[in-house]
Amino acid sequence: MTEPLLKTASEPRYLYVHTFGCQMNEYDSLRVQRILAAKGYLPTPDMASADVIFLNTCSVRDKAEQKVHSFLGRLKRLKVHHPSLKIILGGCVAQQLGEKLLKRFDHLDLVMGTRAISSVGEILDEIQASDKRLAYLPEEDSTAPQELFEASPFSNFTVSAPVTIMQGCNNFCTYCIVPYVRGRERSRPSREILDEINRLTSCGTREVLLLGQNVNSYGRGLQEKISFVDLLHRIEEETGVRRLRFTTSHPKDLTDELIRCFADMPVLCKYLHLPFQAGSDSILQRMNRNYTAAHYLEKIRRLREACPEIGLSSDVIVGFPGETEEDFQQTLHLLETIQYDNLFSFRYSDRPYARAAQFPHKVDEETKARRLIELQAFQAEITLRKNRAEVGAIREILVEGPSKTAPELLTGRTQQNRLVHFQGSQEQIGRLLQVRIRSASSHSLTGEPVSQARSDG
Repeated sequence: MTEPLLKTASEPRYLYVHTFGCQMNEYDSLRVQRILAAKGYLPTPDMASADVIFLNTCSVRDKAEQKVHSFLGRLKRLKVHHPSLKIILGGCVAQQLGEKLLKRFDHLDLVMGTRAISSVGEILDEIQASDKRLAYLPEEDSTAPQELFEASPFSNFTVSAPVTIMQGCNNFCTYCIVPYVRGRERSRPSREILDEINRLTSCGTREVLLLGQNVNSYGRGLQEKISFVDLLHRIEEETGVRRLRFTTSHPKDLTDELIRCFADMPVLCKYLHLPFQAGSDSILQRMNRNYTAAHYLEKIRRLREACPEIGLSSDVIVGFPGETEEDFQQTLHLLETIQYDNLFSFRYSDRPYARAAQFPHKVDEETKARRLIELQAFQAEITLRKNRAEVGAIREILVEGPSKTAPELLTGRTQQNRLVHFQGSQEQIGRLLQVRIRSASSHSLTGEPVSQARSDG
């Protein structure tokens, strides 16, 4: 058998990053890339050629966690052929399981919790020098404001970029693991956020997506007196961003003041992701969501009254413990009433620490699967119908780049977050264009430019 080859000190070192789960994980992965780039690690899409593999994980649902375990298990063969390879596991699964992962996977070198991202360079140096295995799970963020700013992934995006404005959650929904693996709410100072956005726009970014587990509660706990609405206005006034989006919002914190922003702020896209999770009041109460279906519907009414063209998407869970067929039908009724543009739907699964894991009256997997299929088919009809209603309309899109499914086409998004493919030229990337919609499918639209709305050169 051929002996594995070890790299010489003069050869370049490569980093492979794989991200599971949400957009906040993608943001953190970009921070890791930037931190390690400063130490000479070049990004590679080829896992087999990597000297460091960083897996950023999600444990919000059991299926997501099992994907992590499966992926990690497959890396053992790589480690055999490349013994100097360092495998790092970060994110929520790392925070949840800690040293247990080192015991289960003897080829894993480093487990880093959700508050350890800024230390990845230092800890990697430590395990490289000592060849020891380590679980690093600090209880507090080790990131000083300037360190977080310097670690922001400015160079990784041009047209559209995420910016985390807060982390953690105080809501403790009974199905959710987030408060236990991400901690309580922590907001970033507004000056850091504004500086980061200005750096991004100076590098060509046109659209910014503000990220947080509950962005509506931004500002709580900061020394400065500032709300999420205040932050939105400051971004519009003090940065060069042309489009602004945010996710995720909690219905109970959606104020009339924030609703008015969709009508009054030209920079804010006419789109909101507002999870409702269930249409049954009894299930919402057991979920600890702190609103009723009627309260949620009233929020939607106010949104559409203030901004009739707003696009809406949501999250829903089927098969929560105790969910009856009548409860499920109430969820379908809510979908029919609201007519979402898009929906993200999931089967309930028990999560460690979450209170619902101890609830009685579990719904069997067969019933959960049936309900999910029925719900997704119902929403697919709504989405297709709403997309087809766009045909013939002229919409402003921000051109993001080549289409992932058809590289010969360019792609962009409308204010309502609909994906539009069209024939165009490279110099149109990053520009806002007026496009006439010619056809529609379940997942996207196709169109043709009618004129350039604004030049962002």
